[in-house]
Amino acid sequence: MALDFNPNIVVVKFGTNDTKPHNWAHAADFEHDLQLMIDTLQALPTHPRIILATPVKAFKETFGISDSTIVNGVIPAIRKVAKKNRLEVLDLHAVITDEKHITADGIHPNQNGAADMAKAVADIITTEQKEPKKKNNK
Repeated sequence: MALDFNPNIVVVKFGTNDTKPHNWAHAADFEHDLQLMIDTLQALPTHPRIILATPVKAFKETFGISDSTIVNGVIPAIRKVAKKNRLEVLDLHAVITDEKHITADGIHPNQNGAADMAKAVADIITTEQKEPKKKNNK
């Protein structure tokens, strides 16, 4: 459905659930899968501005989700792919720094956390793109 929408701006945020042990067993595929998503988005006729967002901090290891894996595996992979594709990164891990903005499970943002994330997204999409896209969107 996101592709059918032909967006002008796309914020891609994933990686939290990838840190679950049964998913992170496929960590070697993470960058490749992210690149496939970027390639698919860049092929849209609208050639959208793509912003990669890091996962928020995991305050507990609920569901097997690990902040250590987010910090040491997911975020570096996102930054690497962003650099390769000259894409902006929205550091949501740095936005949610207070456990008061997370639900009791230690993973999901509550109303205040969601508001903080929405403000960070609004701020980045309403500012001029910091890094110009490569020619031919590659």
